[in-house]
Amino acid sequence: MTSRPYTSAIIVAAGRGLRFDSNGNSQPKQLRLLGPKPVISLTVEVFAQHPDIDEVILVVPGDLRGLFEELFEPFLGSILKITSGGLKRTDSTKAGLTIANPKAEVILVHDGVRPLVSPHHITLVIEGAIEEGAAILAVPVRDTLKKADDLGFISQTVDRHNLWQAQTPQGFRREILEKAMALRNQATDEASLVEALGIKVKLVAGDMGNIKITEPSDLVLAARLLGGGLRVGQGWDFHAFAPARPLFLGCIFIEDEMGLEGHSDADVLAHALVDALLGAASLGDIGLYFPSSEARWKGASGAKLLELAYKAVKEAGYTLVNADLTLIGQKPKISQYRQQMIEAMALAIGQSPLNFNLKGKTTEGLGFLGRGEGLAAQATVLLSKS
Repeated sequence: MTSRPYTSAIIVAAGRGLRFDSNGNSQPKQLRLLGPKPVISLTVEVFAQHPDIDEVILVVPGDLRGLFEELFEPFLGSILKITSGGLKRTDSTKAGLTIANPKAEVILVHDGVRPLVSPHHITLVIEGAIEEGAAILAVPVRDTLKKADDLGFISQTVDRHNLWQAQTPQGFRREILEKAMALRNQATDEASLVEALGIKVKLVAGDMGNIKITEPSDLVLAARLLGGGLRVGQGWDFHAFAPARPLFLGCIFIEDEMGLEGHSDADVLAHALVDALLGAASLGDIGLYFPSSEARWKGASGAKLLELAYKAVKEAGYTLVNADLTLIGQKPKISQYRQQMIEAMALAIGQSPLNFNLKGKTTEGLGFLGRGEGLAAQATVLLSKS
């Protein structure tokens, strides 16, 4: 059985990402947080932890090299090397190749802002480079392609048959990549230089989740794909009927119906939603924020509690994706009030009513709710990292 060849991974992260933020933020996109970690940390980790990668070479902006060395200090000298890149991608790849271990027979090149590449696809590219000499990760083009003229009108519909969208990593036998780098040409990827040598490059099917962080919206999508940017919360509340009180449900007043007992306005729907929002953001519960022991919350409206709770949620860095609520009880029937309630709760937190759903259920006469002694509500919310 032949031994596995020594493999080096060059992660190109020397760009400043000037297109990423038009608001004057000078921080490179590779240092933006994706969940709790910078984008570049996630990228480096997936290669550093891969069993077939022997060394990782990180190419960074020269003026920020010290910052990256501080960030990755625990990895330096073991599996990770850091070097300064150039103005162009090809210059940065050459800089990484220059310090690659002389034992390296296979070289991978990967975009520093593709943090979601899977270990499985890294393995496939390594195998492709060993067997064919050159291989890149790519996905078939799915959408219809249009070529535009200089005035922004369609000049041609391009046949997408056999068209692929290039990704990284791109893998090569070392001697092939070195020969391609010696051409002294500039290219947007290494495969283009290898193609110029007349060498065929194998396409390895990847997936659309291996996105490149180019614009702020890509960072939001990456967070959702990573899963760290989504949080689920559940809320539950119930109150007994109180004949002398007005009835508030879903942040609206309902006439000619018996009210509910409580320190505030006893709006079970609003209170359940408050609990769900706070729970999803790991901020405790309604009793922590609005304790019944404090006089200032006596008679407080559900709309006000929702407003304050959602303000805390936003300050924690989250925004509502959707809310699903259920009112449980024999009466009142909510069909005639449903849309009004949805709009009132949405207004309280400044969100679209389209993000809300409200259902009414009975207990078929069972329990205290079935006997008409009170009302209960459940709420489930999904938050995303802002």
